[in-house]
Amino acid sequence: QVQLVESGGGLVQAGGSLRLSCAASGLTFSSYAMGWFRQAPGKEREFVAALNWSGGSTNYIDSVKGRFTISRDNAKNTVYLQMNSLKPEDTAVYYCAARKRIIATISPSYNYWGQGTQVTVSS
Repeated sequence: QVQLVESGGGLVQAGGSLRLSCAASGLTFSSYAMGWFRQAPGKEREFVAALNWSGGSTNYIDSVKGRFTISRDNAKNTVYLQMNSLKPEDTAVYYCAARKRIIATISPSYNYWGQGTQVTVSS
């Protein structure tokens, strides 16, 4: 079956960096667009970033533009989220998700989800 496994979360000071990874199995990874979402306590899950099946097209929420970079390695079936200049408001559980080929920014559009990884940014 399809599995998405996130890693790389942790505790970091404001201004620091983290790189999240999401390893996929059980699907033809290069046929899927991949997205990152996050959910802070008491808030709804929100879109963060996504890229299409080839990595040639990306989309970001405005609040992370210039600080976060999404990328993928189809040979390793892995998608990454490089997060720089982290802020306390970036604190959340981060989830990766997969859907066929085309980028989407709404969570119901995604077919498969990981279990999430906690990112905590201290001030």
